[in-house]
Amino acid sequence: MTIFKNSLLTLGLAVLGFSTAFVVSVMIFMDSLYYEINMTSLENTARSLLTAIGGEYINEVFLSHEGDHSAQISFPIDIDDAHRLTLINKSGYVLWDSHVTEELVNHIDRKEVAAALEGREASSRRDSISTGMRRIYHAIPVFDNNNVIGVFRLSFSIPGFGMRVSSIIVPFIIFISLFIAVAFWAVFMYSRSLSASLERLVSIAQVGTPLLSGPEAEEPVAPEFLSLERAMRAMTEELNIRFENAKSEGSRLEAILNGMAEAVFAMDSSLKLHLVNPKARELFNLGNCDIKTASSGNAMTLLEATRSTELIEIARKAINSGKPFETELTFHTGTTGQILMVYASPLTGGGAAGAVLVLQDITRLVKLERVRKDFVANVSHELRTPIQVIKGFSETLLDSVSEKKDKFSEHAHFFDIINKNACIMENLTNDLLILASLENDDSKTFDMEEQYILPLTEEAVSSVEHQAKKKQISIILDCQNDLKAKLHGSFIIQALINLIDNGIKYSPVKSKLWVKAAIENETLVFEVRDKGIGIPSEHIERIFERFYRVDKARSKEAGGTGLGLSIVRHIALLHKGNVEAESRAGEGSIFRIKIPV
Repeated sequence: MTIFKNSLLTLGLAVLGFSTAFVVSVMIFMDSLYYEINMTSLENTARSLLTAIGGEYINEVFLSHEGDHSAQISFPIDIDDAHRLTLINKSGYVLWDSHVTEELVNHIDRKEVAAALEGREASSRRDSISTGMRRIYHAIPVFDNNNVIGVFRLSFSIPGFGMRVSSIIVPFIIFISLFIAVAFWAVFMYSRSLSASLERLVSIAQVGTPLLSGPEAEEPVAPEFLSLERAMRAMTEELNIRFENAKSEGSRLEAILNGMAEAVFAMDSSLKLHLVNPKARELFNLGNCDIKTASSGNAMTLLEATRSTELIEIARKAINSGKPFETELTFHTGTTGQILMVYASPLTGGGAAGAVLVLQDITRLVKLERVRKDFVANVSHELRTPIQVIKGFSETLLDSVSEKKDKFSEHAHFFDIINKNACIMENLTNDLLILASLENDDSKTFDMEEQYILPLTEEAVSSVEHQAKKKQISIILDCQNDLKAKLHGSFIIQALINLIDNGIKYSPVKSKLWVKAAIENETLVFEVRDKGIGIPSEHIERIFERFYRVDKARSKEAGGTGLGLSIVRHIALLHKGNVEAESRAGEGSIFRIKIPV
């Protein structure tokens, strides 16, 4: 039902109900007023008639005919035909009636008679049993020495209210009909105005007209609706601008997704796809397959598109955890394998849960990384033999030259340079081989054993004790005897050796170096602190990169390879931990290896 019909029906029924209630109320009021006026007139007439006849005469009538049920009485005045006078004794029997001559029934049960016998004036209205007409009665008690001896009752026959108003009923009905017609016309015009105003607002919402223009702008509208219309038009204009911006943003987003080298899947919480970019279609051979939309109920699922249970698990993990993460997956297609880096992120915008998967093909990068690792490992391994040969012969030549100082004094200097550089290259190849071993996929399968930490730290300290004594540096070890953890002992020793060795190299003579191991917040922390030259803050973020040196000249002079801290970082990662550094130039450095227990 339309607003116009609904409002017209509601207000029409309200007007009809009000009109009916008004007419009924007026009729009831007029009927009550009609009887009240007649009753008041009857009361006054009864009192006047009693006064005109005389109280003594009436008393004498009742006293002289006390036992009679009917008596022949003559009054000094005549009673007209409209009024009926009845004299009733205290027993309720009628002594005399002006209109009825036969004996009447006992009237003691009449309401006005019973009240008068109690000493009160009373009135009533009813149909007369004896005359069969609608009458009104007024009874006055007659006293003798304060005792009621009878009732003086006067009655009057009146026509019904309907008969009295029958002469004006037709004009009244015409008036009421005109009133209802005018009211219905007013309701009709109001409903039409309300409907027209709302239809204009609906038209604005549907069409999106931003401004008041055209013939409809001149139509009369209620001020409230006009204000609402202006607000809606302003809102519509704003929505149109936002819609155009969103449309433009959507086009840009689509262009970005279409131009991405990564495959993108967007889905709802039930893993039904609602966005797949061209790269994803190409990667999983979807072609121009219509994925439809998740809201349609029959959209393609992630499993149907990719046939991968691993991606299903990743997507569900992102939705359930509500946190983004990344992982690496290998897809086997025929005889070749394709390695993908999968970035999974929960999708919570718009009030609907879901996930976004971004798949990057890293097969070529992984192959190149493997080639690099193999090359470094092979070259380092192949260089070890010639470097050791060079080192061995240079040491032999130095020993022979030391026996003949005068003749070969100039050659000794060159032999010493050869020997030092051979030692540097030997350290470099050893570090490269350690790194290659740590980076090798097989290193992830190294067995971890629960063991005491103190022996590991003591072994690391004893390995560099000789270098510390040369510079008169004291190493202070802090570790509890019962401290245990599950880790790879030899790698931890190697990491501590690298950190302590760096602290010795870059600390002044006769200084101190602290080595500490403890468990803090369920994390095993190895800490090496020195009072050396420190590291400038701009270098802190890069010191764990391969071959990165803060001071290249000083590092080479100290015999560093630039791989020590990189090895420490890889060992920490092998234990699913991390390494961090705190330092200020000239104030020393603190290195921490943190491994979750």
